[in-house]
Parts: sequence; C-alpha cells; structure tokens
Amino acid sequence: MKLHAVLLCLCFTSAAIAQKSGRTTVTQPPALIPLPQEVTWKTGKAFELAGCKIISIADSSLLPQAIALQQFIHQAGGKPVIRLKARQTSPSTIFLQLHGSATNAEAYLLSVSNPQISLTASAAHGLFNALQTLYQLAGSGNRIPPCTIRDWPAFTWRGYMIDVGRNYVSLPLLKEQIDVMARYKLNIFHFHATEDIAWRIASKRYPQLTAPENMIRDKGSYYSEADLKELIGYCRERFITLVPEIDMPGHSAAFTRALHTTMQSDTGLRIVKNLLEEFCDTYDLPYVHIGADEVKITNRDFIPAVTALLESRGRQVIGWQPGGNFNERTIRQLWMEEASHTVAGTATQFIDSRHLYLNHMDPLEAVTTIFNRQIGNKTRGDGSMLGATLCLWHDRKVNTETDLLQMNPVYPGMLAFAERTWRGGGTPGWVANLSDGDHPAFAAFEGRLLRHKALYFAGKIFPYAKQTGQLWSLYGPYNNNGNLTQSFEPETAAWSPETAKPAKTVTGGTVVLRHWWAPLIKGAIDHPVENSTWYATTSVWSDRDTIAPYWISFNNLSRSPATDSPPVDAWDTKGSRVWVNGLLVPPPTWQQAAQKGHSEIPLTDEGYEYRPAILIPLKKGLNTVCIKAPIGSFKGKDWQNPVKWMFTFCQAAGN
Repeated sequence: MKLHAVLLCLCFTSAAIAQKSGRTTVTQPPALIPLPQEVTWKTGKAFELAGCKIISIADSSLLPQAIALQQFIHQAGGKPVIRLKARQTSPSTIFLQLHGSATNAEAYLLSVSNPQISLTASAAHGLFNALQTLYQLAGSGNRIPPCTIRDWPAFTWRGYMIDVGRNYVSLPLLKEQIDVMARYKLNIFHFHATEDIAWRIASKRYPQLTAPENMIRDKGSYYSEADLKELIGYCRERFITLVPEIDMPGHSAAFTRALHTTMQSDTGLRIVKNLLEEFCDTYDLPYVHIGADEVKITNRDFIPAVTALLESRGRQVIGWQPGGNFNERTIRQLWMEEASHTVAGTATQFIDSRHLYLNHMDPLEAVTTIFNRQIGNKTRGDGSMLGATLCLWHDRKVNTETDLLQMNPVYPGMLAFAERTWRGGGTPGWVANLSDGDHPAFAAFEGRLLRHKALYFAGKIFPYAKQTGQLWSLYGPYNNNGNLTQSFEPETAAWSPETAKPAKTVTGGTVVLRHWWAPLIKGAIDHPVENSTWYATTSVWSDRDTIAPYWISFNNLSRSPATDSPPVDAWDTKGSRVWVNGLLVPPPTWQQAAQKGHSEIPLTDEGYEYRPAILIPLKKGLNTVCIKAPIGSFKGKDWQNPVKWMFTFCQAAGN
C-alpha cells in the first residue's frame, strides 16, 4: 500500500475527535490539506483554544507569528498573552520554538497535548506552516485534538501564476488569492505582468508603457511602484516569493506600440536593458522571469544579453521551455511535453507547468488530473526538478475580474495542487478521468476538499461538487457514418440498461471520452474512432419528489482560444443529448448562441460553472439518466475550436 494511503488509514482509524466530558475518542479526524507527511492521532483531552493563557516565543523574530496566533485565538474566545521564553512547565501554553539545524526551512514538528501545544521548526517559515496546520486542526471549533505531526514538503517550488497582463486584477482580489496560497503552504506567486494586450508595470523612465492608449483592455490599469512593493511585502509576510514575469522578446506588442520599436532591434534591446536596470534598482526580488517562448528569435544576442545583465544584478533568471536560447543556469519552466528535463549530466533546474493550465480545464476534471499528477514525472523534488507552478492564463477578455475565479477552477485546483506538491507521489502519466487514477485516495481527498469548501470558502467562488459517487455505464461504439443525429438502440423503448451489457464503467461528474490532447492524455474510451456514437447511463437517488439543480455540459470551452459559442437550440455542434427518466432535457437559451469566437468578446454562459444550473425534476427513488455523445471528425474546424468529446452531469453545488 502506498505511503499516503497508509497515512490516510491511520488518520481515520487512530484518533479522531468526539468530545465527551472533555476527553476524546476516535471517530473522525480534522480535514487537513495538504495532508501532512506523518500524523499520529492520540487519545486524551483536547487543548482548549479559549483556555489558552500564554503564547511563548523563542525570540522576538517570531513576534509576527505569535500575533497572528493570538488574533486567531481571540476569535475562539481566548485572551492569551505573548511572552518571551515562558517556562516549559507553564500550563495552557502554546510554544513557538526554533530548534535544530534542519536543511528544510519549511519543515515543522507539531505536538498537541493538554495542557500544552508545541510548534517547532528550524526557521520562521516552518513555524508559519505549522500554524496553518494548527488552524485547520481547530476547524470551526476551538478544541485541538491531541496528536503529533511531523511534516515537510516534497517539492521546494510550489507556485501559482496569474496573468494580469491580459486581464488586470485589483490588489484586493490578488491578496485574496495570496491568502489562500498561504493557508495551503504554496510559496511562489508568479506574476505575469506584461503582454501583447498591455504592459502593467509602471516605469518612471518610460511612462508611455502604461499609457491608456497603448493598452487594448482595462485601459490605464497598471501597478504603480507603490502597488508592486505592497504586493511584494504582502507575499513576504506570508513566506511567499513574488516572481515577476516581464515577457521578452515575444508577447511584447504593447512594448512595440508604446516605444515604436521591437524588442529585438538594437534600440529595443537598449530600452529593455534600461527597463531591467530600473526594475532591479526598484524592487528587491531574487528571481526575474523573462518568458521568451512563442517567438521567433531574430537577434541571437538578445536573450544572452538580458540574462547577463540580470545575473550581474544578482537575479536568478527563469524562462519558458520550449523557449529561447538560454544558458545552463537559467531555470526552465516546462509548458509542453518534451524530454529536456530528463537529460542527465546537466546543471539546469526545472519547474513543471505541463497540463497545469487552469484555463483549459473543466473544474471537475481539473481537481481529478491535478490530484493525480506526478510532478515532473517524479515522486518528490531533487536538485533538477524544483517543483511546479499552477497557471491561470485567461486569454479571453472578461466582463468582471471575478469571472477569472468563476470561469476557472482556481481555488479547487489550488487545493489539489497544494496536496500534490507538498506530499509528492502521484500517478505516472496524465489522468483525465477518476477511474484511471488512484480512486480510493482521490475519494478521501475529495471528502477533505468539500469540508474545506464549507469551512473556509463561504462567500467565495469555489466551482466544485462531489463526483466520486457518480458511476456511469458506457455503451458503444455505434457507427453513425457521419450522421450525428442518427438514433440507436439505447434510444428505443425496448432497450434497458438493466439487461444490456456495458462496454465499460467509469466514475465522475465529468467524463472525458477522448481528450482533445490525445494520445498524450488518455480518455475513457480505450480505442476511440471517428463517426461513432456512445451512450452513458447512470441512476440518481432522490429521497422525495423534488427539483434539483444540475451541471450539464458537453463542451467545456477553454478560456484561451477564441472558441465559438454553442449553436441555437443545441448543447453543442455534435448533436449531444441527455434524458432524465425518459424526458429530453433541453439545452439552455444561450446568451450568445452561434457567436463566432473573438478574444475581445467575453464568455457569458457557455460553461456550466458560470451559468445557472439546469433544474431537473426528480421522482422519489431511483431516476435514470441517459447521455448521447456522438462524434464525427476528431479534427476541429480550426485550432480555436478543438473537438472536446466529453460530458458533464453532476448535481450542482453552491459558490
């Protein structure tokens, strides 16, 4: 049995919390994300936060952590005082201690008994991580169960990236996302701030870069020096490193509009160097990401020149791979599947972002695939594979900034990513469907995920619903000869799923029949063929006659390409259909039906996660669901309209 499965078993069988007369018995432990590396639950009395008298710190450098803990306990009704090096025998005390010489500054030891709690680490960052776990142990109450936790990250680089070059995001919304990052022990905030659409970092030397007339969207919206320093400080207080990306020499049309020259020209290179000098003079940051992907390099001296400048200023350079002509010292961030990161005998370091783009993912698939990922094809980090960055590239214009969270599974994806990058492990290859991954481990994680949604994301956007109990029987293939409207046996009254033999059974709220990145990513159909029709059936139990909200979809549009909206009076262009108890469920009345995709036309209701749920009448008892999923060619009409052969049918959730 895998280590994480063993730990999960220990969690649910050793010591959980049912409080009777102040003592604890084993029933169910608190939901922790990411799950610590080692957990031992114990019996005995819980530590009462409201009764905490003292927060003891090893030295004054830990005062910020002590104050944060003090404020948390105040919310539980306690009034502890902060003391320097309180006596080890002091009751009702929480000790924050620096001890040992562990090479991992993020590791920690947390021990809970009554009447004391001790949090020990070799550095303040480790104590910060210990506090995040302590807060989760409290849950929505104020009793901390007795336990011992030894914990450390499997990967040193655990990042989240947001593209503010294309769609400006206000400081309050950025800070909200950074707070969530900190709670789940992510430590890198990748800030993609320059793009073709707009340049959003203020420059005193070249103010025309942020002039409204040189922006295509959110004209005049950018980050001043004060804004960026505030954001850097906000991250630093939470032990998060801000990594700015100033994209060059590609993705730089805004630069060209403002300065009337391309970056790779002699004049452009001189300006870029001036900008980087100004940036390094202004901001104290260890990394600068220069992008350098998706561009034809016409000036072979460009990337070596800017790299040499940044290295001379003490900055570590990062670039996208595949990308420019980097030196061996440049950290490569992987965005496509290729084998450079497996080459032995190189000093180059890597960050994995392959198939970690939230803007391409259906919310239910996102949590599935991210949870099952094996970061960098390794179970834990090493000197070559540092870790990974989860990316939000919403290329398409949005109506409001919160659409970025509503149309992309940012928070549910972030929690799955935090679990995997902290714990390590994962399933080799690329998993799109629940049935192809570690289903028992995922089911346990989903329980914790939904518990966190209820506890910590009330009032926030969290597009995810339980899907582990949804079992589908697949029937096919039926040859439709290119006629996507053709009917087959499962649509006849004489056909019954009780007597028919399915070709396969799968689980999930979203089922990807053939992935749009096949054969790299496997779909539910083992040997898919064009011009075929498949059916999927399931049963839904209802305790009473009711009307229930459901997420239903057959093509989750990526938020990057300018994909067309669905046609009038149809779910999609493939002729997909769904019946519940034999009654056809009509598609929505699309706000932009048959709208040709355009990057400057925001999506409105094309995705189930950002449109009203479909209301489905259910009868008391079992209700039958039948999905029809035809396919013609696997090749879309153009790259903006890839063929996504998939379906979603799942009871909708709030947020």
